[in-house]
Amino acid sequence: MTAVPDARLCVLVLAGGATWEAGVLQAVADAGMVVTKRCVDVPDLMASASSGGATVALVAGDLPRLDAEAVMHLLRYDVRTLAVTADPALADRLGRLGVVETIPPAPAEVVAAVRRVAAREVVADPESAPPGRHLDPDHPAGHGRVLAVWGPAGAPGRTTVAVGLAAELAGAGQPVVLVDADPYGGAVAQHLGVLDEMSGLLAVARMANLGTLDEDSFVRACRRVGERLDVLTGLPRADRRVEVRPEVLGAVLGVAAGLGEVVVDCGFSLEDEAVPLARDRMTLDALLAADEVVVVGSAEPTGLSRLARGLVELTDLVGATPVRVVVNRMRPTLGWSERDIVGMVEGYVRPAGVHFLPEDRAAVDRSLVAGRSLVELGESSLRAALGEVAAAMSPVAVQASGPTRRRRRLLLRGVLP
Repeated sequence: MTAVPDARLCVLVLAGGATWEAGVLQAVADAGMVVTKRCVDVPDLMASASSGGATVALVAGDLPRLDAEAVMHLLRYDVRTLAVTADPALADRLGRLGVVETIPPAPAEVVAAVRRVAAREVVADPESAPPGRHLDPDHPAGHGRVLAVWGPAGAPGRTTVAVGLAAELAGAGQPVVLVDADPYGGAVAQHLGVLDEMSGLLAVARMANLGTLDEDSFVRACRRVGERLDVLTGLPRADRRVEVRPEVLGAVLGVAAGLGEVVVDCGFSLEDEAVPLARDRMTLDALLAADEVVVVGSAEPTGLSRLARGLVELTDLVGATPVRVVVNRMRPTLGWSERDIVGMVEGYVRPAGVHFLPEDRAAVDRSLVAGRSLVELGESSLRAALGEVAAAMSPVAVQASGPTRRRRRLLLRGVLP
């Protein structure tokens, strides 16, 4: 059965004189697609994308000036990049740049790939948010803190702690925004039973790229899950991280802080911050924007070893930013006391506090199955311990410590009196 031609599918082509160009152009035309322009170089391709209309940029994979900035420029205008190459090593590099797909130079395969790439969702717009979600005109002025929840590899419970802290702070009367910034694919939405497919993070990243992000548009991209708790849902897949450009997350968190306290669920890895396209750039940006970092470690032997190494790496990155350590899954059968662990932690960092969460698998299971926070499910030993951590981190509790990093920056810049 012959496929129905799609004359609405518009393609930009930059082949750079490749031998496959003539055959592919003929196949694209025979399929009913429209070649909007045959571009002469990468700047021409970028300029053509900004004029609108195109959906796919079909490019030669070995173009000398095809870099991450060019690919991200195309994504800002909803143009997905499809590269033609037969070199597997080159295909791997192009994937790291944000190219959606690479394909060998066979005309029929290229046409099929154009259709696949055109159907690929790039960014979900905030219009799919629940109707009527706008900024409350009476929302309190001023800036909240950015509280980044980080922990080393090994699933120590970062998301459980982030969700629990956000719910506790909101329950104590603070407006809170919970941001899922895990570059490996977020799980906050699943924890809280948010089932729609919209990625709030990708939506606000797109608005930040276009210079249209403000508090009202940020609120429209969030999901309200409690009286004072909003959630900015994360990446649906790890490969979508390229749509959040370096430093964009910092701008997003700055806007979020205008709405209240911000709790950020981070990834685990701390790659070299000098590498602009490091897989964990989102994590680095969140930590560098934080007013306080909550480090989550697991009480098992391997978990404590990872925690110790992680504290060394983290303090090298964040400098004087306050660090608070939360040791998860603590239980008497491990054979060491809380005092032992505090001594170990203080050998690597001067923490703002060291807190212990008990092993409470039953409470965690009930929370995950119900898609609700521990606060909503009533009393449990884990919920009580998280409440103590939140109380120690409440604005009232830390007021005597002086202004936050963000407020100090604003004071120095003359933004605040």
